[in-house]
Amino acid sequence: MRRAILYILFFLLPLFLQAQEITVQAEFPSVVEAGEQFSVQWTVNSGGGEFEAPSFEGFYKLMGPHTSYNSSTEIINGRMTHETSYSYLYYLQALNEGTFVISPAAFTIKGKTYYSDSLRITVVGDNAPQPAAQPGGNTKPTEAPRGQIYLDVSLNRRELYIGEHLVATVKLFTRVNLSGINEIKYPSFTGFLKTDLETPSLNSLRQENINGTVYGTGVLQQFLLYPQVTGEITIDPVQLTVLVQQKTGRSDPFFGDFFSNYQTIPQAVVSKAVKINVKPLPGTKPDDFSGIVGKVNIKAVINKDTVNVNDAVSLKIAISGSGNLKLAEAPKIKLPPDIEVYDPKIIDELKNSSGGTSGQKVFEYLLIPRHYGDFTIPPLTYSYFNTSSGKYERLKTTEQHFYARKGNEQGSGITVYGGVSKEDVKYVGKDIRFIKTEPGKLSKSTNLIVTRQTFYSGYVIVLLAFFATLFVRREHIRRNADISAVKNRKAGKIAAKRLREASVCLKNGETDRFYEENLKAIWGYLSDKLNIPVSDLTRNNAVIALQDAGVDEEKIRSLTDILDKCEYARYAPSASGTEATDIYEGTSRFISAVENSRG
Repeated sequence: MRRAILYILFFLLPLFLQAQEITVQAEFPSVVEAGEQFSVQWTVNSGGGEFEAPSFEGFYKLMGPHTSYNSSTEIINGRMTHETSYSYLYYLQALNEGTFVISPAAFTIKGKTYYSDSLRITVVGDNAPQPAAQPGGNTKPTEAPRGQIYLDVSLNRRELYIGEHLVATVKLFTRVNLSGINEIKYPSFTGFLKTDLETPSLNSLRQENINGTVYGTGVLQQFLLYPQVTGEITIDPVQLTVLVQQKTGRSDPFFGDFFSNYQTIPQAVVSKAVKINVKPLPGTKPDDFSGIVGKVNIKAVINKDTVNVNDAVSLKIAISGSGNLKLAEAPKIKLPPDIEVYDPKIIDELKNSSGGTSGQKVFEYLLIPRHYGDFTIPPLTYSYFNTSSGKYERLKTTEQHFYARKGNEQGSGITVYGGVSKEDVKYVGKDIRFIKTEPGKLSKSTNLIVTRQTFYSGYVIVLLAFFATLFVRREHIRRNADISAVKNRKAGKIAAKRLREASVCLKNGETDRFYEENLKAIWGYLSDKLNIPVSDLTRNNAVIALQDAGVDEEKIRSLTDILDKCEYARYAPSASGTEATDIYEGTSRFISAVENSRG
């Protein structure tokens, strides 16, 4: 009977608890030291609700919440009491000195919210040393800290220009034995362009004497940072969990700690937040400013000084030196309208170190002259901000020249003009001829042309011819406005011209040059026909584009066979003339088949 009563009371107990007053109690230290880790715990004498912690402004949250539950029932002299509590534990770390107020925690149940008291915590002293500037710009602790373990984020400079580099070093200091590092959480470095520098693995700690206190130290990671915004930027703390070895039990009086047992306890360590000041670049930026902050040089070269019309010329512009070269913008080039230019191919040859980023960044432009004659690439200007002088400096390249040969344009359908000399108008003879004074024989004509029917018929014909010519001209302009379509239409004719060059080489026994001209004809044809730049054209994307265009697999297979044979023959001098002839005929058949199938 008594057991049944207990069961009834147990199930009815929550109904009685509803009537009790819900409280939210906080346990916390009123005074802590800067850098010290401590815990704050809220206890609620009810469950089933939702707990909301405050923002912990002024402190860094290491871990939490850790939730625990406690329930106890007592029966004394027939009177039963039941207590239930839920605890929410947080681990914090004090960052700066001062008095801080943590707002109340909230507990909500059945639409009603209960609050704890606000927490008033005073942070005194300094548990970790303030970094001080050292020669060379590095920061290093100068006082012996009272803590056993701490992290330090040192910077080689605290004030710099936007785009200028700085190095952040994360270093661990400890006076206790560590068995390892469990977890490291680095900040996101908001406002910076970040690069991880190669840092040796921390396999052992090095002993350092800091004002009479010996610490085991080790560099965890170095970062190369380039600020991207101006003003004051804060680098958030680094969070680390280390495994601390602690001895259990007492030492043996004879053998000391030889037979002692050790346990591993995880401990969270957090560095201080670091602030830097980023200055904007002074003065007015030049129009040709590259975005580089540092010290660089520029050099421009072309790979050929003489080419055929419609052949490619490579213009390489190399930016070399040190600074934020990864963000360097492409130079602005001004070329004659008769030169077709493609977007540059960018090649990075950069190396990151504690001294910043150094090396070179190359912009390779592909230029194709469409007319013959002499061409000049004017000098390029390129400005950057020199951190040494604190001023903008302008670089200038040398002028480049090359000549495009007219070549054999028969059958290409393209008429090129060039080399037209421009001269001043010459004075020939006299401006006014002698006027005759004797009157000539004048007679009145009775047969005027305007009275003939043929005049009006001819007028109508000329007018119709004018409109027809105007229509044809506009249609011609419209068709030629699309460069890709023009290349597509003329692809077969240009390829035929190049194949004739290959045929001449074949007849003259120039086998090596034959394969080169044959490959040039194939790749040029595919580039024009498929509208793929020569610099981006590969075998794989050419095959995919031909398949998308509906070309038969057999034709594509024949193309790949020709490419394989040409590439192999270029490095196999033993290739026979018969095989070269077969390759030439196969190339002609492939181009003709594609032209016929695509119209």
